[in-house]
Amino acid sequence: MKNIFRTCLALLLFSSFLLPTVSVANSAVPAEVDSSRNKLIGYMLSKQLPVMHFSDKVMNDDLAFAAFDLYLKQLDFQKRFLLQSDVDQLSVLAPAIDNNLLKGVIVLPDVGYEMLAARIEEVEKTTKKLLAASFDYMRDESYETDPDKLKYAVSLADLSERWRKILKGQIISRYLDLVEEQEGDTEKKAQEKIEKKSDKELWGEAEEKVAKRNKNFFNRMHQETRQDHYDRYFNAVTRAFDPHTNYMPPANKEDFDIHMRGSLEGIGALLREEDGYIKVVSIIPGSASARQGRLQAEDIILEVGQGAKEPVEITDMRLREAVRLIRGPKGSEVRLTVKKPDATKVIIAIQRDVVQIEETFVKSTLLESPGGGKIGYVMIPSFYRDFEKTRNGSDARNSTEDTRKAIEELKKKGIKGLILDLRNNGGGSLMDAVDTTGLFVESGPVVQVKNSYGNQRVLSDDDSSITWDGPLLVLVNQFSASASEILAAALQDYSRAVIVGGAHTHGKGTVQTLIDMNENIPLLHLKKYEDLGALKVTIQKFYRVNGGSTQYKGVEPDIVLPSLFQHLESGEQYLDNSLPWDQVDPVPFKKYGSTPIDLDALSKKSAKRVKQDEGLQVIADEAAKASERSKKTTMSLKLSDMKEKRQEAKAARDKIGAHYLKYREEQGAGHGEEPGAVPDKEKDANKWKEEIKEDPYINESLHILGGL
Repeated sequence: MKNIFRTCLALLLFSSFLLPTVSVANSAVPAEVDSSRNKLIGYMLSKQLPVMHFSDKVMNDDLAFAAFDLYLKQLDFQKRFLLQSDVDQLSVLAPAIDNNLLKGVIVLPDVGYEMLAARIEEVEKTTKKLLAASFDYMRDESYETDPDKLKYAVSLADLSERWRKILKGQIISRYLDLVEEQEGDTEKKAQEKIEKKSDKELWGEAEEKVAKRNKNFFNRMHQETRQDHYDRYFNAVTRAFDPHTNYMPPANKEDFDIHMRGSLEGIGALLREEDGYIKVVSIIPGSASARQGRLQAEDIILEVGQGAKEPVEITDMRLREAVRLIRGPKGSEVRLTVKKPDATKVIIAIQRDVVQIEETFVKSTLLESPGGGKIGYVMIPSFYRDFEKTRNGSDARNSTEDTRKAIEELKKKGIKGLILDLRNNGGGSLMDAVDTTGLFVESGPVVQVKNSYGNQRVLSDDDSSITWDGPLLVLVNQFSASASEILAAALQDYSRAVIVGGAHTHGKGTVQTLIDMNENIPLLHLKKYEDLGALKVTIQKFYRVNGGSTQYKGVEPDIVLPSLFQHLESGEQYLDNSLPWDQVDPVPFKKYGSTPIDLDALSKKSAKRVKQDEGLQVIADEAAKASERSKKTTMSLKLSDMKEKRQEAKAARDKIGAHYLKYREEQGAGHGEEPGAVPDKEKDANKWKEEIKEDPYINESLHILGGL
């Protein structure tokens, strides 16, 4: 069927494809790009996407303007190079994007490349002059850090003033780093009889380091190729359909890993390139980042340093290049300068390591209910399955069977309730989301899947047995996505469990497939091209058994608890061009049990406890402050103000940390290993069990279960 579809698509392409030789304003494209190849890619995208994509979007003016907005963002998202007159000139080309692609004509990336290259040259000269002059670090002035609130500079003088403030802020920030480093090394320096640097020397070093960093930054900007601009233009066209539809340029194995697995050897983080920034999507369970604990989803990585070496700024760096800096041998240290969602900046040191496989599997333990009795706890980090072994007919380890075994072991210990933790679970095997649902309900539908042709199918649990039939609570957060949302939604629709967490889950209710563009070249197109790349396209959408989609809205918990991330614009509903929420007809299903759960009573009791819970109140208070900080995007460039802001951010982190330290002390936990002690591997392996005991969300979950 797939081959027939591809043949029909190729015929469709050929039936109207005559790659034209069109004379355009700057048709004299340098030899560094293959114009015919790029025209073919553009044409194929214009034909394939409307046919394959789940939505009903077509190549028209609306889509052209959406593609242009995305292209402009990736060209100069921070508005540090282009003038308003440049943007006006580029905007003239926007309405023709759709028609040009259909004709096999490409204009915008060439014009954008030439324009940006010229501005980079001018800005580089400007920054050299500014750095050679002196800055007034006591001058009371400010700088807007949110690109969405900034307007493009209207003149070169305006742009120069913008860069003066940028450089001043960089130098003050670097100076404060050096002061903190020197204060932290005071004892060591005293022992080694190293003289403390004067304030003047620290300022001089800060200016020198910023000058060097900017030199490297501009060197990297000059290395951008014309083909890079074409590739990002193609990606802007695909992302106009939805944020998960992408054009992937020809890639070697390393690039394929970055895009498809996103697994970064060394620190274990899934990253994406977004509007000139490298953003953390999620943390891989069992990885160095997961064990270190400070790098989190939605963090933006600004700089990467190798141990104590001077960090490299990675703003506007391509993902592939950033990954090469972040990767490194096991045991080496990488220092990431990270911008948190509340706009605070922190330096996170991570010792590179391999992923500890056991940490990625289902975990379980026994907890004590506040009212007496035993409660089981099962954490599913992801929905995994060894598909290769499954295809070969071998026993394949999977999250469903591991969850089943964990529950059976907990039942032997006499549990009265069960907590299923899906926080930070980004999804995985759809089969296991369905099968795991079946552990808690009798046979029945779990999720509906609709494809781009409107065809629907229902995925059901066909096993009538139930592994756990007692009280059940499911923990979720904003980073619970895809398969996690399917499981939580099904258990909610069946009235089988109480869903507890933040305001909503991530809201990714779509499925993508990878299409090799080399297999869809129009028939009889005799010229042989280099690799055309691949197309990742959204082809299906998930719907709950009640008919509502998990897309966009996600799953809204029955009981909402305070969250440090509640102010974040995190989730599908905040992404450009995300597919909307909609619904289909519900499918027949039988709700669990004869007596419905009194969610209103449970919610009221929970709200009362939350106000009295020290841990949750600390989180609620700091979340409110973080929300206020995130709204204050104008940064003061006054030395005293910048220092004060740093101290406020540190105080907030210390406040949360102090609460948990206090909890550990009250519980009689140790304070770490004695100097020179041999590491206790068994103790390290069970460290997570101590951590969940001080988790205020789990503590409140135990109280909620007590009311079921």
